[in-house]
Amino acid sequence: MIAARAAGAVADLLSRTWTFTIAGQDYLDRNRAEGTPVILAVWHGHMLPALVHHRGMPITLLVSAHGDGEYLARAATRWGFGTVRGSSTRGSLAGLRGLVRTLEAGGDVAITPDGPRGPARSVKPGALTAAQMTGAPIIPVGTAATPAWRAHSWDGFLLPSPLARVSIAYGPPIYVERGHGARDEAAEALAAALDTAAKDALCRL
Repeated sequence: MIAARAAGAVADLLSRTWTFTIAGQDYLDRNRAEGTPVILAVWHGHMLPALVHHRGMPITLLVSAHGDGEYLARAATRWGFGTVRGSSTRGSLAGLRGLVRTLEAGGDVAITPDGPRGPARSVKPGALTAAQMTGAPIIPVGTAATPAWRAHSWDGFLLPSPLARVSIAYGPPIYVERGHGARDEAAEALAAALDTAAKDALCRL
């Protein structure tokens, strides 16, 4: 817990020195102008730059129900996000209900579809199910940074260096039709879209 708090404090300080480039903002703005809530999806290893960019926006995050999610929940609250607790392995139903309630009330949500413990870049059903139940589009988000550190962890967690150039790229919205088969197809489409968004962000550095 102490290490997590220290890492969060370092990230908070470093982020004040980053310079951001944003691509595909229209995909997000268009839905917001229409009053349509969205599900922002980003790979777990790419989430820190995305969190910093969206800091202070009225977005609710799905945070792991495991003990190591407690600090993230506190940090998210400090950065102005709402939170619901749950994951694919613990509290998944509670987390899904929280996402659906938020979307039905008109709020945006954000999720790491391969979190909280992987496998990396493997889409789990939470975001897809929430999209099916509410009709909300999923907006893929990719991030990249240079210079940056990569953690030796399952997700290769990205931490931009001091004075880094950080790129955020949004992709076209993905809608999930009703039916289990449609969800499987959407999982493949979302994984591909997230990888494309990440490559797009990298190309813009």
